[in-house]
Amino acid sequence: MNYTYILLTILCTVYAQLVIRWQMKSAGVLPPGFTSKIAFVFFQFLNPWILSVCFASTLAIISWMAAMTKFEISYAYPFLSLSFVFVLLFSSLILGESLNIYKIVGTILVTLGVMVTFKG
Repeated sequence: MNYTYILLTILCTVYAQLVIRWQMKSAGVLPPGFTSKIAFVFFQFLNPWILSVCFASTLAIISWMAAMTKFEISYAYPFLSLSFVFVLLFSSLILGESLNIYKIVGTILVTLGVMVTFKG
């Protein structure tokens, strides 16, 4: 059950990043001018998908707090790097974003780093 908290944190974080990217692609570019930028961002909070991101982010925080009662931060925190791996994978598969050899090699290195930390 202890690792469930870390996994839930990762899943909520990945969900939030993918949904924000998806919704911001459809929202268009950030307008010029400070007031217009504030209005643009405020308007995004009326979007149910963005509200779901707020919920997922809150759940990630709560889950991380629970994980911190079970693990040392120096042990648990590297697992959050797996968020990067999943965001890269799903942004390519779902959102059609680019994937190249440098991103793949970097992702492998991150994963190996997490595995080394897990053994430690």
